[in-house]
Amino acid sequence: MKILLKNGNVVNVFTEEIVKADVLIEDSRIMGVGDYADYPVNEVIDLTGKYVIPGLIDGHVHIESTMLTPYEMAKLCLPHGTTAVVADPHEIANVCGVQGVEYMLQASENLPMQVYINLPSCVPATRFDESGAVLTAEKLRPLYAYSRVVGLAEMMNYPGVLFGDQDVHQKLKDARALNKPIDGHAPFLTGRDLDAYIAQGVQTDHECSNIEEAKEKLSKGQWIMVRQGTAARNLSALLPLFDPPYCYRAVLVTDDRHPADLIAEGHIDNVLRLAVRGGKAPVRAIRMATLQVAECFRIPFVGAVAPGYSADIVVLEDLTDFKVTDVFSKGNHVVKNGKLVDFAPPKVEDALQNKVRSSFHVKTFTAEDFIVKKKGENCRVIGVLPGELITEERVLPVDFSKENGVDISRDILKIAVIERHNGTGHIGLGYVQGMGLKTGAIATSVSHDSHNIIAVGASAEDLAFAVNRVAKNGGNVVVKSGEVLAEMPLPIAGLMSEKEGERVAEENAKVRAAVHELGVPASLEPFMNTAFLSLSVIPSLKMTTLGLVRVETQELVPLFVNEK
Repeated sequence: MKILLKNGNVVNVFTEEIVKADVLIEDSRIMGVGDYADYPVNEVIDLTGKYVIPGLIDGHVHIESTMLTPYEMAKLCLPHGTTAVVADPHEIANVCGVQGVEYMLQASENLPMQVYINLPSCVPATRFDESGAVLTAEKLRPLYAYSRVVGLAEMMNYPGVLFGDQDVHQKLKDARALNKPIDGHAPFLTGRDLDAYIAQGVQTDHECSNIEEAKEKLSKGQWIMVRQGTAARNLSALLPLFDPPYCYRAVLVTDDRHPADLIAEGHIDNVLRLAVRGGKAPVRAIRMATLQVAECFRIPFVGAVAPGYSADIVVLEDLTDFKVTDVFSKGNHVVKNGKLVDFAPPKVEDALQNKVRSSFHVKTFTAEDFIVKKKGENCRVIGVLPGELITEERVLPVDFSKENGVDISRDILKIAVIERHNGTGHIGLGYVQGMGLKTGAIATSVSHDSHNIIAVGASAEDLAFAVNRVAKNGGNVVVKSGEVLAEMPLPIAGLMSEKEGERVAEENAKVRAAVHELGVPASLEPFMNTAFLSLSVIPSLKMTTLGLVRVETQELVPLFVNEK
């Protein structure tokens, strides 16, 4: 099949020029860019006045965090011009191990949105995490044989890198031996520690929240990922990376993005819009979302409108709003005049489907399980920061005469993390400030990265009710006075829905709205922010099933300051 895209304004990501040219597509590849008006083809599409760019690539994403299957995510992202993603399935791997990775590979097979996989490097993320599986270097090694596996995913365990953890170093050694890129994750790491970390082959970082950190890491050879997701929104702080010389070692990513945002705002196209509104050059931003992602992950012949490259092409009305009219994926016309062309979902083996649906092993909880026993006056409280995944360690007096330490006037709520994989009954229990909830409780089985059940609430009764509800259906729930206000079931590993993307987005919007009605400010995405309150690799204070973790020192710390 030969297709001629005629008279388009072609964005050349090699020279940063825009040239009026024809694009000749033959089957899955681009065969020519120039004057092909007299060339015999099967179909001619006139693109006069429109812009032709490479298919957009999300350089770092967790598909599970969309709460959609890969098929449903592709259906939402393709109309926004995303033709490929580099995905890290460590969410489902923490629940289901190797079988979780294999599920994601099968569930993303032959989609018009190409899904490249980085193998999860940290399952579990730290020694404080009680996950559903442990992925050693030995277990990861055979998975490199899959053709779409391009590298080793974010090495969050930077203490393990720095202090010579044997299995961590074996994973790095295996990736280097296969010439596979290694993703990084080291917020605030600097100086000699950063040198030692990068020296082990870690080539990217997506955790930069300020420009000084980004410039240091970039100056030491790392690719910097400019992240703009649902909870972590770092684009504004990192806008200088869109200028030379930094722009040539930077790529665009979302990391975690909820379906309601995918529909309302878009995907990587939204990041492009925000960059241009921030005064940055559109062609450079496009290069950061296409060719440079492919170069970063050593994916050949992807990311450019050029001869020999994969015919992954997006047609835009302009380079300001980035409104997509048409998308070609490997030469197939998958979006026509803004409308998605139907495609079949991949088939997944029954054994894997059954594995990912059986992921909860917990008892029934009562309010008594969520009562903190007083052991002093001052507590360590997790401080939430809007728009950030990092938290603060705050020491505050807690008044136990008020709802067992909950103090709505000071925005001090109770937080609990409940182990759900092995039936241990472990509960990490403490306090959080900055969520804004005035009454009721929320709970979710999306709790990074081990995905135990996490809940935040104003009363022990509502906490117990919410946790029991999540243990039954998986997903997100909002409750008040023993009643469900809104719910979003996630039966696939407690992480993903089996419903269509539009329906999941509706449920996503409803649970958000219900939480905001209970007082959570619009500046917070309640479930995404809550889900990261247990991730003990991002500073500063986090809650796990074993209790509070001070991330910088990687130690458990007591809830009460004077407690030993």
